Amino acid sequence: MPAPVEVNLAVTPAARLDFIDIRDSLLGAEREALDVFPRALYCSYHTTAGYLDQGFASRLNTARLDIPSYIRVFQTMFPEAAGYRHDDLHLRAELSEDERHVEPRNADAHLAFIGAGLRNCVRYVNRPHEPVYFIDLDGIRGGRPRQRLTSVIGYNDEEVVARTRLTVPISAHPVDSVNLKASNVGVYAQIQQLIARHGVASGRVHLVLAADEEHAGLTMNEYETLLMRHDLAEVLRDPLRFMAEKGRNAVADPWTIPHKTIGYAKYDLVRVFNRLFDTFGMNESLIEKVIARILAMPARRFLGMKRSVSLLVSDRECAGHGALVGDAYQSPILVQRDKASKDRRLIDLTLTRLTWWA
Repeated sequence: MPAPVEVNLAVTPAARLDFIDIRDSLLGAEREALDVFPRALYCSYHTTAGYLDQGFASRLNTARLDIPSYIRVFQTMFPEAAGYRHDDLHLRAELSEDERHVEPRNADAHLAFIGAGLRNCVRYVNRPHEPVYFIDLDGIRGGRPRQRLTSVIGYNDEEVVARTRLTVPISAHPVDSVNLKASNVGVYAQIQQLIARHGVASGRVHLVLAADEEHAGLTMNEYETLLMRHDLAEVLRDPLRFMAEKGRNAVADPWTIPHKTIGYAKYDLVRVFNRLFDTFGMNESLIEKVIARILAMPARRFLGMKRSVSLLVSDRECAGHGALVGDAYQSPILVQRDKASKDRRLIDLTLTRLTWWA
């Protein structure tokens, strides 16, 4: 059996929201090289395009739902051009004047990526006849398709080579976020030291919140201040109010919340979306089935992020010397919806080596 095989692909979306079957995009020789492995990693290098977990994608299909209908729910929740702070480019101090002319106004795509639970790096059991969808939420910029990059790594198994616990300081604010890629946090430096110490050329770093950490989540996205500290924070503080306010920028008052409602989060998303779907004439649609079967839970849980993220380790830049691989804008982000008990959060880190059988 050969060593793990890494195939890097450039894909071109056909629409702003597109679903690209990566297995179907592989060349014949690439597919044959990957099909000999029982497992594969799929990695996206973008913050508005990624993958669903294989298990969740399978459950959607088992429930006779489809992935596009599920994702479109989040487009409904976060409509395009609905007055997001991230899209106020004149306030983005990190952008030059030239960059402001080309920077996309795509806060809705970032929020949909986070809310829908899309991931930058996922493990799949390799099933040659099963599609694997690269889901792009912002595939068109200025009327032109964007070039997207993704990788597929075929392997046999993973060997755990190191485990450690990270302590991440966080403020006493109830809603806050920490960029784990920031140099002053020190997480990336510790990861690279572990990779070098154990000589991992091809592997995966898995970050997961400690079991007793509550009211927090992890996501991979762009750590931009207005997006994280304003738009996302507003969602987490009061998700249904946020959706109602943003929705009114797209259509005229699409639903009405009873005046006596004290806490929006006490209402299930199902009730809110039923009103929305009635307005748009979407009853009995696949989208309503998504809401009824998948999203029937309180808003505070539904918009909670995943508890883990994964990062790819590859020696593509220097053979035999592994390093973290990702786009410059991608950052693992710790987000809390309520303050921590000791102004810090604990994250368990596992470093694995992708293995093969001789």
